[in-house]
Amino acid sequence: MQNITLGEINKFIVHYIGNKNNGDGVRFSDIHTDFDKIEEHIKQLANNSFKFDELYHFFFVPNLDLNPVYQFVSSIFKNKESFIEQSQNTGRYLYDKSTHPQIKSGELCVIYFNDCKVNDEIVDCIGIFKSENKDTVLKVNKRENGFELTDENGISTNKLDKGCLIFNAGKESGFLISVVDNTNRSSEAQYWKDEFLGIQPIKNDYHQTNEFLSIAKQFVTKQLDEEFKISKADKIDYLNRSVDYFKSHGSFDKQEFEELVFEDKGLIESFRTFDQAYRQENEIELYDNFDISTQAVKKQARVFKNVLKLDKNFHIYIHGNADLITQGIDENGRKYYKIFYEEEN
Repeated sequence: MQNITLGEINKFIVHYIGNKNNGDGVRFSDIHTDFDKIEEHIKQLANNSFKFDELYHFFFVPNLDLNPVYQFVSSIFKNKESFIEQSQNTGRYLYDKSTHPQIKSGELCVIYFNDCKVNDEIVDCIGIFKSENKDTVLKVNKRENGFELTDENGISTNKLDKGCLIFNAGKESGFLISVVDNTNRSSEAQYWKDEFLGIQPIKNDYHQTNEFLSIAKQFVTKQLDEEFKISKADKIDYLNRSVDYFKSHGSFDKQEFEELVFEDKGLIESFRTFDQAYRQENEIELYDNFDISTQAVKKQARVFKNVLKLDKNFHIYIHGNADLITQGIDENGRKYYKIFYEEEN
């Protein structure tokens, strides 16, 4: 995880970007937006939204210079006087990419930060924030004999819908970028990262850990049923073993992982075939040995389900040791699970 601290806001501008498919249009500012009274709120919004766990960089095949947003921010870093012009270019390009029906119109804020700290390096940063969902606040107005409340809609200072922070570091490799996308999670609407920004994860320990845990989860939840007769309890046990391996080891060794988690030779061969096919299909480059990122493990552990749901009556939480739970069918054809334990709390 990078040690990143934002500096002071130097420039700020707001544009309106609609949905092109709906004919919403755009509205561009030609002057800087005054930020004196809101600087701390903007910095609070950024600090609340960006975690700096997984980092990205611009890319474009075959030439990075063909990535439009990379060109826009490069021009600003090179000449800050082009800030307004290049922010408008950014807005036009975002509008061209805003064609999916699920994409909402909203305000596009482009921000220039001075003197940000990335580990021990001092660099400038460009923030591109899009607000799609508004918060309602109650404004208190004084009246002669009391007060009156009116509701107003505005941009939330607690959570960012979409945004990125682009640090002026590693330009030749596509800059250092942190990204937020809290809306439009369906695959067909992933336009912010892919269509607009054109970025891909930096292949660091976080990325390696995150991707391999995803592969293990996909294998257990989607592939095992096609090749083996296996109970849901056993599938949950394999998921638990996968997470436990990453929690208890500082570094990853693929062969060791396979032997400790799956044990059975047939399962291991099936996993290797699935792993290879998954990497090729999704164009993922992974190593067989890498240092494990604890931040990535925490993130993935939250989506590894360990609950066995039985009709609408029972939920069994399985945290390990699948030998203590067995499945069967009684003489009347009713399915059951038998659970062994030592202590009752």
